[in-house]
Amino acid sequence: MMTGLVLLRNILLALHFLGAAAWVGGMFYALVVLRPAVAALEPAPRGQVQMRTLKRFFGVVWVAMPLMLLTGWAMVFLAWGGFASLPASINTMQLLALIMAGVFLYTYYLPWQRVRRAIRPGLELFERIRTLLHVNVALGALTIIAGSLGHVW
Repeated sequence: MMTGLVLLRNILLALHFLGAAAWVGGMFYALVVLRPAVAALEPAPRGQVQMRTLKRFFGVVWVAMPLMLLTGWAMVFLAWGGFASLPASINTMQLLALIMAGVFLYTYYLPWQRVRRAIRPGLELFERIRTLLHVNVALGALTIIAGSLGHVW
C-alpha cells in the first residue's frame, strides 16, 4: 500500500510527464510531421493552417509549462526536502526547463504577436517561430535526457 506522500509524488510525476509529452511532443509533431505536410499547400492556406495550429498549441503550452514547473518544484520539496540538496541532474533539468519557458515566452510575446497582428502574415513571419521551436525541441530533448539519466550522476 502506498503512503499519502508516495501517492502524491506519483501523481505529481505523472502530471509532470503529461506536461512534457504535450509540450515537447507538440513541438516535435509541428516540426517533423505538420510542417512538411502543409508545405505542399499554397501560401495562403498554409499560413491559415499554421495560424490555427500555433494558436491551439500555444494554449496547450500555457497549461503545460506552469504545470511542469509547479509539479517539478513540488517534487523537489517532497523528494529532496528543498533546493539545497538537489542532485546535478535535477538542477540541470530545472535550468533547461526555465530556459525553455523563456524561449516560449519570447516566442509568444514577440514573433507570435507579430503574426497575429499581420493582415496577411507571410511565411517569413512563421520562420522565426519555427526556428525557436527547433531551439525548444533541442532543449526539451536535453531536459528529458537529464531527467532520465539522473540516477547515473
